Formats: sequence, C-alpha cells, structure tokens
Amino acid sequence: MIAYNVTVSIDESVREEWVQWMKHKHIPDVLATGMFTGAKMFHLLTNAEDDTGHNYTIQYTCESMERFREYEAKYAPTLRKDTEDKFGGKFYAFRSLMEEV
Repeated sequence: MIAYNVTVSIDESVREEWVQWMKHKHIPDVLATGMFTGAKMFHLLTNAEDDTGHNYTIQYTCESMERFREYEAKYAPTLRKDTEDKFGGKFYAFRSLMEEV
C-alpha cells in the first residue's frame, strides 16, 4: 500500500473557498482517475512557529507504485494546473510518498 501525502499551507483570504473546492471538486477529481482507493483530508493542529497560514494534509491511498506512477504521468499535471489556476500565489504545497510497512 502506498500513501501519497500532499501538505498545503493556504492563505487565510481563500481558505474557506479552498477547503470547499478541495472537498467537492479536487479530491473527487483525483479519485475519479481510478488510481487511488481513498482519500482523507486533515487540518493540521500544530504549525511551525514562523508559519502564519492554515495547514492541511490530504492523504491518498494507492495499491501500488505502478498505479501512482500512472497517476503522475497521466493525471497529475492537469490537476495541479487546475489548482494553480484557481489559487495561484495563495498556497504552498509539498508532496511525500510513503510505503506501508
């Protein structure tokens, strides 16, 4: 099992809009690719001292590295562009990939 984690710091000015968009548009679009078996979104309760944004993490589960690579090649560029087009300059994201042990 692979977990694909996207951590996002979102500006207060668009936070509520972004949360709704993630829950009702972006996450469903990612899941509609068929590459992931599920997703959960969390609001981080702890922040770095110098962090003034709101931090969230979205964890997608994937059956294999092959499925994840297929997602990265076929779907990720368009989905990331959609996010950038809608919220560009108002967020910072970093991604991590984890394997269940």
